[in-house]
Amino acid sequence: MNNYNYFRLTKFKKIRYLKRSQKNSVYIVFLHGFMSDLEGKKPQTFFKFARKNKLGFLSLEYSGHGKSSGVFTKGNISIWTSDTKRIIKKIIKKKNFILIGSSMGSWIAINQFKYFKSQIKGFVGIGSAPEFLTRLMWNKFPMKTKKELLKTGKVLIKNGEYEYPITLQLIKDGKKNKVLDKKVNSSIRITMIHGQKDEVVPTIFSKYVLKVFSKAKKKIVIIKDGDHSLSNQDQLRKIIKELNIIVKNII
Repeated sequence: MNNYNYFRLTKFKKIRYLKRSQKNSVYIVFLHGFMSDLEGKKPQTFFKFARKNKLGFLSLEYSGHGKSSGVFTKGNISIWTSDTKRIIKKIIKKKNFILIGSSMGSWIAINQFKYFKSQIKGFVGIGSAPEFLTRLMWNKFPMKTKKELLKTGKVLIKNGEYEYPITLQLIKDGKKNKVLDKKVNSSIRITMIHGQKDEVVPTIFSKYVLKVFSKAKKKIVIIKDGDHSLSNQDQLRKIIKELNIIVKNII
């Protein structure tokens, strides 16, 4: 796929993004998860969906992710939200768009409603994980891990075959980015999709997200055999089906 570009935020910072331009069209904006990138099946699948349906498309790698510049451990929700806001303003400008947030991407997506509420015409969450840094990490860390984090400023957390470097500044910033106790008064269509066998983020988090949107046309889809990634062919087909419903109700 040769549609990758770089957006220079500062003299020393650039963000890699994937786009498809389409005149007079709604855009699909995909926001990936924690320590993810644009090489996975989801962004490629949504890019192909946009091309097939003559829609615009945008996805980015936040600072410190993928081939974007920056050190991962210096990033946080505020910085990644700002990266997203700036590139939407640069590429999509005043056009309307549908947000798709995967895991942490849903948290970043909810933050975008502060800036683009009138432009956002739909929202799909996949294994949504808003406030995971507090609710699923800090609050559940054993005292030993908390002490190490407070003393050294960084811990390595193992999750299956992956290791995640978690910094104290990331946790503190996460506490500043609370979204689940807020209300977004938007009447758009919102669909939360979650794997029933998700061992990383409980399905209740998708229900929390729906409560944020008091006036929206809300729907939750639980995929029975689904894990957190929801990236096999059958699961992606189900996600595309739900995305298509939102698209058809806009165009």
